[in-house]
Amino acid sequence: MGHLERLPAALLAVRHGESTANAVFEEAEAAGATDVPITSRDADIPLTARGREQCRALARRLALAPPEEQPQSIWCSPYDRARQSAEPLLAALGGDLPLRIDERLRDRELGVLEMLPAAGIEARHPAEAARRRRLGELYYRPPGGESCADVALRLRSLLADLAEREAGRRVLVVCHDAVVLMLRYVLEDLDEPGMLAAHAADGRVRNASLSEWRLHGGRLHRTLWNDTTHLP
Repeated sequence: MGHLERLPAALLAVRHGESTANAVFEEAEAAGATDVPITSRDADIPLTARGREQCRALARRLALAPPEEQPQSIWCSPYDRARQSAEPLLAALGGDLPLRIDERLRDRELGVLEMLPAAGIEARHPAEAARRRRLGELYYRPPGGESCADVALRLRSLLADLAEREAGRRVLVVCHDAVVLMLRYVLEDLDEPGMLAAHAADGRVRNASLSEWRLHGGRLHRTLWNDTTHLP
């Protein structure tokens, strides 16, 4: 992103709080189940009570930060769990911050693999499971879905808009684990091994976690990654 002459002063990225799907998938993966009892669209999945409390804890952290370090605008995924996560953040920061819903911050679309735990993918789509292992997560695109590289492509478009509209401001984005990871991929000019290493070092981007990049020397540099010290 160093070629852009105008950049936000800081970019903060938050993954939504725990969703009902997160809770159900955790149980399904532990049990080796091949399906989960979810019939709604991915976009309509809400937060759990725990997820709402996680976001309230994050909101308290942001509200206690010095005024010069607080976000000045919020950009949010259109998915329900992200919108619900943004609500307490917006309220804690005064309620009058600009809020923009942007579809480029939506979760990675998994097509035919949507709402299937690992055992379900192996059982129902063994050829896709094998192709996924062969191609790797950066380039594997499930039928009807996106690769991580596709997510990076839409984020490059988003970041260009942020550079134009939010130059010199502190921006908070509320989104999803794949989006936060690919923000790091783009902002830090990572290659495929670098992205995989970043994911392996910390595991999945955690619910209600906070990551931050600050402007220095014409680039956004990471100062915080996947931090959940505000959570119980």
